[in-house]
Amino acid sequence: MRLVAYLDELDLPVVGVADGDRVLTLARLADVAGLREELAMLDLRGLLAEDVDLAETREALGRALAAGLSGVPATSLRLVAPLEPGKIVCIGQNYRGHIREQGLAIPDRPTLFAAFANAVVGDGEPVIRHAFTRALDLEVELAVVVGRQMRRVAAADALAHVAGYAAANDISARDLQGARPALREGERGDGQWLRAKSSDTFLPLGPSVVTADELPAPFDLRLRSWRTPAAGPHAGREVAMQNGQTSDMIFDVPALLEFISAVITLEPGDVVVTGTPSGVGVFRNPPVFLEPGDVVRVEVERIGSLTNPIVGPDGGAPAGSPATELLARRAGAGGRSD
Repeated sequence: MRLVAYLDELDLPVVGVADGDRVLTLARLADVAGLREELAMLDLRGLLAEDVDLAETREALGRALAAGLSGVPATSLRLVAPLEPGKIVCIGQNYRGHIREQGLAIPDRPTLFAAFANAVVGDGEPVIRHAFTRALDLEVELAVVVGRQMRRVAAADALAHVAGYAAANDISARDLQGARPALREGERGDGQWLRAKSSDTFLPLGPSVVTADELPAPFDLRLRSWRTPAAGPHAGREVAMQNGQTSDMIFDVPALLEFISAVITLEPGDVVVTGTPSGVGVFRNPPVFLEPGDVVRVEVERIGSLTNPIVGPDGGAPAGSPATELLARRAGAGGRSD
């Protein structure tokens, strides 16, 4: 299943199942396929907690499809990020190529840092380059969505606790992070990564959660990212940035989940963002940073892509820029709740 979220008539996020460009809402499954009504009113985090392994949802969906039930056009719904995580645990420096481009030694254990739900936005929503950074960067990542509580879970058993996977873009303020190529003379970073990585809108997530039964082995997925600049010689044209494989991870998904759950209990709806491959902007020569008016896109194989406009602190972007055009298309698409 591909699980998405949309806003209902009360502006609350609820769940649907995506099928191409159409969505079967859980409200509809409750109406005609016997799904418990209380499940249909939950967001994805709540659904994962109440419907163990999504068994009831999957059974109701099977009955609906067997009866020929068709969903509503996705464009008729106000789609948002598929879930608001309880905890977001991020992994730094987890790809060999990314380590090499920084000139660092391979780490002997994962580097963990946290992000918060305020950073999460969905496909098409703007990323705000706030007034405290001038060195915004992108990072395509595989996100792991926890389905069952994890406490001291061994790597061999870890994937059985995964609900599914999503794409993520770990937007990073490299000057706040303290990356040397982003700093001017006399400047220094924060000493930790919280502002740099968890500012509002800095974690595009989605476009859906692909359930683990459709992606049982996330060990060799292609990850790519692109930037469409608003200015310069490539203005208006998509420029490739990253092109990597999850097989380049230093610590794979089971190893990460074992390491984290040894000391941090993971609950249904928590998210682990697993690191990024080489090709980010800050370590290019010269460095490449995101500006208001740009558009960024990340893609994880078999999951999908996220496209987000970059805007300034006031939410605006230059007239005629790729970001402005994307925002106009999104506004024109409208969308209703079901």
